[in-house]
Amino acid sequence: MSRQAGLLAPDEPPAVSESGAQATSSFVIVVDHASNLIPRSLGTLGLTATELQRHIAWDIGALDVARQVASALDAVLIAQNYSRLVIDCNRDPKAATSIPVVSEHTHVPGNAALRDEDRDARRREIFEPYHERIRAVLDARRAAGRPTILVAQHTMTDVFKGMGRAMHAAVLYNREPRFARLVRDMLRRETGLLVADNEPYFLSDETDYTIPQHGEARVIPHVEIEIRQDLVRECDGLGQWAARITSALRDAERVLGSGGTGFRGVPGPPNGR
Repeated sequence: MSRQAGLLAPDEPPAVSESGAQATSSFVIVVDHASNLIPRSLGTLGLTATELQRHIAWDIGALDVARQVASALDAVLIAQNYSRLVIDCNRDPKAATSIPVVSEHTHVPGNAALRDEDRDARRREIFEPYHERIRAVLDARRAAGRPTILVAQHTMTDVFKGMGRAMHAAVLYNREPRFARLVRDMLRRETGLLVADNEPYFLSDETDYTIPQHGEARVIPHVEIEIRQDLVRECDGLGQWAARITSALRDAERVLGSGGTGFRGVPGPPNGR
């Protein structure tokens, strides 16, 4: 069925894509910043093609890593198909950074002085379908009595505002650290690998949406993973990191299932809130 006229034309990709609907593992992997695509109706948001290839527009390599991990684990994969410069699907729409006017040092002319109806269209056509799909998948798994571990796959730039980042990867969490710390410890088994703990970002209600809404609110095991983008720009790096993440998640799940963390995974209320 074609979509009605609006922000997205009927022939443009939908806001969300999904694979692995019949997957058998406990893992549901989501990619909030999977693409740098801009709806045709918004042009280029006033940015050059070069700027839209930068990290300000998307998490470079995150979707490619997530696809390999999902395939290896037999996991559900849900990805957002438009640039975070259009609307950031890991921010509450009420947050000032939901539709950024400045990203790092770059001004985004197409986001300046937006009307309320413009903001509403981006939320309605891009943000909400993505999170509604995550919610529907998690609701169905809970109704079927299936255990679920939520993984949010991200990547981070190696240089931010002129400052280099030494860590190769990071795990993020807020109220419930146990599964994230298991993943961190599994990744740290590799000699020479620097895996940060809640750095260079930390997860919070103000700066994040996906994990608080779909992981913490449901009281299911979860982790947000960051990989440095320069490490996954090429095929070899992608494969290496996908293998690392796959192994870490698989082993963390095994420890979790053994009861070594004391995590009970009590289901949350019906709508995950």
